[in-house]
Amino acid sequence: MENWLRTSKKTLVILAALVWYIGAVMLLRGGLDLVAQAREMRPDSAWHWLFIVLGIILGVIQAQTFFTRSCRKNIQRIRELKDPRLWEFYRPGFFLALAGMISAGILLDILSQGNYFFMLFVAGLDIALTISLLGSSSVYWTDKMAFPGETHSRGS
Repeated sequence: MENWLRTSKKTLVILAALVWYIGAVMLLRGGLDLVAQAREMRPDSAWHWLFIVLGIILGVIQAQTFFTRSCRKNIQRIRELKDPRLWEFYRPGFFLALAGMISAGILLDILSQGNYFFMLFVAGLDIALTISLLGSSSVYWTDKMAFPGETHSRGS
């Protein structure tokens, strides 16, 4: 019965990457929705561009530092698993933190309603996290630790 829960390390890396991408898509959708709502409040304002650009810049910085390091550590942890199980693509603590982050994001979204600059701040934060996730996700596909012994060129 437990055999179906066993999986390959490669599958765990792919699942970890998929969670990264799903998070990025959800955050991008939320961020762009908040920008659209803010623009409806002040159609002639260009403040939204500042928050978008700041979000992108912060996201690039985070992707190159914290988020890439986090991906590499997770790949290393997966590689060290002796008998990988389907749910082990992240540590249990990550799933608890993820639930907390999702809850905090929903709360920020609700609290920002009707407040132009708070909406743009939350949108910028969502965009920063989107860029961080997308920018660091390349580690899952290009890092030799993720798929040892495999080539990563498009032609092979």
